[in-house]
Amino acid sequence: MASLSTISINRPVLATVMSLVIMLFGFIGFSFLGVREFPSVDPPVVTVSTNYVGANSDVIESQITEPLEDAVNGVAGIRTLTSVSREGSSRITVEFELGVDIEAAANDVRDKVSGALNKLPQDVYPPVVEKADADSSPIIFLTVSGGNRNLLELSRIAEVSFKEKLQTIPGVSSVQIWGQRRYSMRLWMDPIRMAALKLAPSDVLQAVNRENVELPSGRVEGNTTELTVRTMGRLSTVEDFNNLIIKESEGDVVRFRDVGNAELYPENDRTILRRDGMPSVALAIVAQPGANTIDISNALYKKLAQIERDLPPDVIYRMSYDSTQYIRASITEVEETIIIAFLLVLGIIFFFLRDWRTTLIPVATIPVSLIGSFFVMYLLGFSINVLTLLAIVLAIGLVVDDAIVVLENIYVKIEEGEEPMEAARKGSMEIYFAVISTTVAVVAVFLPVIFLQGLTGRLFREFGLVVASSVAISAFVSLTLTPMMTSRILKRREQHNWLYRKTEPFFQWLTGSYASALRGFMRRRWVGFLIIGLSVGLIYWIGTTIPSELAPME
Repeated sequence: MASLSTISINRPVLATVMSLVIMLFGFIGFSFLGVREFPSVDPPVVTVSTNYVGANSDVIESQITEPLEDAVNGVAGIRTLTSVSREGSSRITVEFELGVDIEAAANDVRDKVSGALNKLPQDVYPPVVEKADADSSPIIFLTVSGGNRNLLELSRIAEVSFKEKLQTIPGVSSVQIWGQRRYSMRLWMDPIRMAALKLAPSDVLQAVNRENVELPSGRVEGNTTELTVRTMGRLSTVEDFNNLIIKESEGDVVRFRDVGNAELYPENDRTILRRDGMPSVALAIVAQPGANTIDISNALYKKLAQIERDLPPDVIYRMSYDSTQYIRASITEVEETIIIAFLLVLGIIFFFLRDWRTTLIPVATIPVSLIGSFFVMYLLGFSINVLTLLAIVLAIGLVVDDAIVVLENIYVKIEEGEEPMEAARKGSMEIYFAVISTTVAVVAVFLPVIFLQGLTGRLFREFGLVVASSVAISAFVSLTLTPMMTSRILKRREQHNWLYRKTEPFFQWLTGSYASALRGFMRRRWVGFLIIGLSVGLIYWIGTTIPSELAPME
């Protein structure tokens, strides 16, 4: 039965097409891969946020935070449970073990919170349960400012001109507005006047709730006409609120202007955002999980160029932070490392083989194996990031090993006088199972990374699988493309080239020195056990003394 190598030698077109198909699928997978700085790691964190306007931190703690904590504490898989109670709001953060399904955990928390609603005050806002993920932080934010415009106007421009258009960019999850001021009607009350008229703030609140309503008023029907009746009950202007009747008794009418005044005012004036000392509003762009942040950034800048043409002359926007700049720099640096590694491998192979024909054969394995690994990354849902690219850097040196072994075994037979076709068949058959065993051994070193637990396991899972897939593809290429190319490219020569003849004495000396050293070592085999024992001791000593951390400082 013919082996895979023999079939490839006899059918060179088939061997070439198989490698081209691997590269084709690699290019297709590459086009769908997202670009990130590091692998996407979704932290299993669920937050429960509750607002209770007007309550101080002690009331929030006793009436909201504690009942919700007692309810949520019964959810399985919780690692830590922390809470913050501040004026008007409660926030509970639930961190789960890394192996917990975040979707199931969030649903369990929602069920527990729903069961505790009857223990909360009646006028509290319903608790909001959210699950956090690695992509929830903004990737880009920019500030909008205007010379003579107040924050209410800038907030309106940011809402209409920027947010509504930027949300349409593919891959954008949401656009948040920081420092936003919303229009509201602020009712200022004079306590002295109110005391003189025997009124309390609650009387004003009741009057607003009573008068500022718009109720359905039914319809008017005729023989040929039907009209819907609308009652204009909403107060919309400052004058409307100032004329609001607060109290009426014995013909005396007390309006709001008698105890205070209404003013169109920002809903929240306790916070402000400044850029270079100038009050501004900021827009933060949040990407969807797994989205290509580089594509989002490119589309954002194109969209901003369109928005700028329609902005008022006195309104300007400035980019404050763009995380894709750091991602681009990191990716570019690793790409440069890939090119350097490829050139070094090419130079070293040529240095030892000293012939461009023989150098070309193992080098052809590199692009096929590396490009093919992109399709594996696509199938596994990985992204192009620093760790996957570092895996490719490492794989450059590994994927040529099998090809060099096959090439060397065939080359020796050609030097012994056999024809290239016959040498390729015999040489590939002899080395067939050696290549498979070597590949399995290398893959077995990196595959256990998928069993690592915790954040480290999540980060290096992509690294290990990319290296393992590259090496597995290289073994297939070494048993198909390499023997075929060897049988067609290598030629039996009576005389080697000038470079080979000039450098051959050095390699003969190198071979002789190694043989002499090996014979001397074999006469004292017991030294090998001492070296192994010493190495194990040094590994243990160095490993226990070196400081450990998740990642080095940049």
